[in-house]
Amino acid sequence: MTNFTNNPLNQTISGDRKHGQLEGMMSSTVFTPVAAGDTQEPNAVQLNEDAVDTLNNLLEICRDGEYGFSECATHTKASDLKTVLSQRADDCRRAGADLVALIRQMGGEYDEGGTAMGAIHRGWVAAKGKITGYSDLDMLNECERAEDVALAHYKKALNRNLPEAAHALVKQQASGAQRNHDQIKALRDALKVTG
Repeated sequence: MTNFTNNPLNQTISGDRKHGQLEGMMSSTVFTPVAAGDTQEPNAVQLNEDAVDTLNNLLEICRDGEYGFSECATHTKASDLKTVLSQRADDCRRAGADLVALIRQMGGEYDEGGTAMGAIHRGWVAAKGKITGYSDLDMLNECERAEDVALAHYKKALNRNLPEAAHALVKQQASGAQRNHDQIKALRDALKVTG
């Protein structure tokens, strides 16, 4: 049996959080990493592995959002829109950092990079922009499309059997993804009217 008593992964996230988004939510929850050969029930092992897989999926989605918003901000002409898209990229980066911290605390290993579909989508945006020219409306349409994908992944994750702290973080981030989506959609709709 593996002893995790002195393992730093078995301790709560300390007060040195970069952005404090996990404050209060995880301070009372301690995850015990599960190692092969432990005497825990197989269901507990599988739950931990499934939760880490789900969080890793969302981490890739956050990275796709970060890269996508950054790419669209680069091609946007209006400075206020560049600012908004850059802020959304930062939000996605912070959400990813929170997921990494939780994955580590649960004893899991986090994935690097985003999804293949996210990379294909960014390539499509770049190719389309070179052919038709980059317009702010096109950039907002692509951002909204990507946020639709992110929301679908968060909704799916919320229906999974997750530990309490993981569920709370996913729920918080799903709300943030919904706010991003609604803001981008409102900006896009306003640009259509004035455009």
